[in-house]
Amino acid sequence: MRERKVPWLSGGLLLGAALFLTGCEGGVLDPKGQVGVDEKNLIIIATLLMLIVVIPVIFMTLFFAWKYRASNHKATYMPKWSHSTRIELVVWLIPCIIIIVLGTITWISTHRLDPYKPLEHDKEALKVEVVSLNWKWLFIYPEQGIATVNELVIPTGVPVSFRLTSESTMNSFFIPQLGSQIYTMAAMATQLHLVADEPGSYDGISANYSGAGFTGMTFDTVATATKADFQSWVEEVRASEQTLDSAAYAALAQPTEDHPVTYYGRVTSGLFD
Repeated sequence: MRERKVPWLSGGLLLGAALFLTGCEGGVLDPKGQVGVDEKNLIIIATLLMLIVVIPVIFMTLFFAWKYRASNHKATYMPKWSHSTRIELVVWLIPCIIIIVLGTITWISTHRLDPYKPLEHDKEALKVEVVSLNWKWLFIYPEQGIATVNELVIPTGVPVSFRLTSESTMNSFFIPQLGSQIYTMAAMATQLHLVADEPGSYDGISANYSGAGFTGMTFDTVATATKADFQSWVEEVRASEQTLDSAAYAALAQPTEDHPVTYYGRVTSGLFD
């Protein structure tokens, strides 16, 4: 009977490992941009530092439970024991050191990854204005004079400077493979700077529950291989006969679920403000 269980157990472990590793694809542990890579490294470093405490605690819990079991009469019994300087040093000194190291890393990375801080890059940033609506995303390209709904297209290797706000409820703009999520709030503008280092299509989501249509509040982030490809897409959007003016925006702001990708070939200047 024991021999029959081994293949089943091995298969289960392999399946579990495969399912666990699939979570690394397309998320924060599979970054495609400078900010995402820095954040991935920060997550790994923080996790490894905390495992310095977690792994010994788990081991000692199992070891002590086994060593001091009721049937082990060889275990030393010291009912009057109350203090050990060596134990006190270990349980206080190691966590303090870890906290100091984590605090230092957090302090440095918080300033280096400040979402308001422009990325150090040799290319001029593309400006995109983002508005979270119920339940869709509006992207305005002020320099190109176009706008899209639920589709964000950017050139690979070019930093993107986002200005973000919300039509009503607070929301959260997040492209996991590119980095930092940031909140959008009504009557307020926040900033975010990202860059895609590899061409591809990356999932964009809302990371803050905002009502009935929240699950459909997603968008595709397409990083074009070249700037010429991006310009071709811009011309495609400009071919749309729809204009995003105050009236069109008021209609767009009405709550809708699973809104299709929409192009606006012209945008009223200053609409975001």
